Amino acid sequence: MNRLTVEDAVRACNGTLLKGDRKQYITGACIDSRILEKGELFAAVRGENTDGHRFVGQVSAKGASAVLISDETYADDAECAVILCGDTTKALQDIAECYRNMMDIRIIGVTGSVGKTSTADLVKAVCSVKYRTAKTKGNFNNHLGLPITLLSFDPDTQIGVLEMGMDKPGEIDFLADLARPDIGIITNVGIAHIETLGTRENIFRAKMEITDFFGPDNVLVVNGNDEYLSQLCDTPYRLDKVGSNGGCRYYLYDIEDRGEGGIEFTFEYDEKTVRVSLPVYGRHNAMNASLAIAAGIELGIDPLDAAEGLAKTKLTDKRLSIKGRNGIKIIDDSYNASPESMKAALDVLAATKGLRKIAVLGDMFELGSLTEESHLEVGEYAASKDIDILVAIGKEAFGIAKGAKGLGDVRYFTDKEAFYPVMEDLICSGDVVLVKGSNGMHMDRIVKKILER
Repeated sequence: MNRLTVEDAVRACNGTLLKGDRKQYITGACIDSRILEKGELFAAVRGENTDGHRFVGQVSAKGASAVLISDETYADDAECAVILCGDTTKALQDIAECYRNMMDIRIIGVTGSVGKTSTADLVKAVCSVKYRTAKTKGNFNNHLGLPITLLSFDPDTQIGVLEMGMDKPGEIDFLADLARPDIGIITNVGIAHIETLGTRENIFRAKMEITDFFGPDNVLVVNGNDEYLSQLCDTPYRLDKVGSNGGCRYYLYDIEDRGEGGIEFTFEYDEKTVRVSLPVYGRHNAMNASLAIAAGIELGIDPLDAAEGLAKTKLTDKRLSIKGRNGIKIIDDSYNASPESMKAALDVLAATKGLRKIAVLGDMFELGSLTEESHLEVGEYAASKDIDILVAIGKEAFGIAKGAKGLGDVRYFTDKEAFYPVMEDLICSGDVVLVKGSNGMHMDRIVKKILER
């Protein structure tokens, strides 16, 4: 397979090569000078807080194959190839699209309000049993992250799994146009980002943009239990529903939550059944894994083989990963939060063995007019579970504390700094502690503090 060259990049973005070797290979792309690896293309993107052009000399010294600039005055800072373009962000996207078209690859796009990253991890586990598979790094799922992910794929990659995120209409349409997925997966339609999209109907429409470039040979795999996705029918592309209700092509049932031991469930297709054992936490991941199996079937992967792949799944960090120190178990789900994912995480806490079960929950953002109601709802749900202590942190999390009034021990703190002194005495050996909140709450710092004790 052909690897991308500087010449390919120049042609793709309609740029000008100011200096350097046209035949130089590009092995990836980066916009952060701190993590650039030798051989990668550095795109000097101007952001709110910094200008990537300032680091052209630094990345050149680190071994960048080329730098992409929009300001010619920085060309002399680089010893590597220098490509001048009008807009470095647009150029990066054009280069990624070019590379995608060069490869003999099938793309699986994954979107949804909750569970995108975990589902992408599960899809990779399934596809890897038969194909050379690569997937989105971390949360690289936007207009910059997705092209960087595409450019990170080895030329012989057969299956690419791309997570597609959004917080406004049109964003997934843009990503779908760039990646042109062969198979789309939608995990669910929740209320994450409802502050900017207004209604769940609008969120549904935005998620459905993943099909904007679909034809008769494309496949959309959806959660058939979802209120909105279950209504899909008569599509101009192939549609596979996965669920426990009538009208689904694939069924899952008999879910067994074994806490730290993971989950088991039965997957049924064409009157055949497969018992799947998954080394990840949470009943909700039975649906995510079933969506992954369904996508695998479309790629010719036998469900029995898919189950073997799923048994080796490793989820991206900060997504329901259990860590431990000094006899304390930490369920680190600190990456992000919505009402749906909060409830799922509380289920995992309730199913995990420990002397005491402590939930440390932060604010959930971007819920608009549903903010107060959603926080109260999460608190009420926590009070219905087998939880000993609930700690609510943040302005909006007061609603969680208020909703959890039926739970015996509820603590409220305006911020993490107020909680830290209390944390030292509150959390003891034998406890299992869930830490979760929206990304902007930086709840991972609480995880770090506990691990450093």
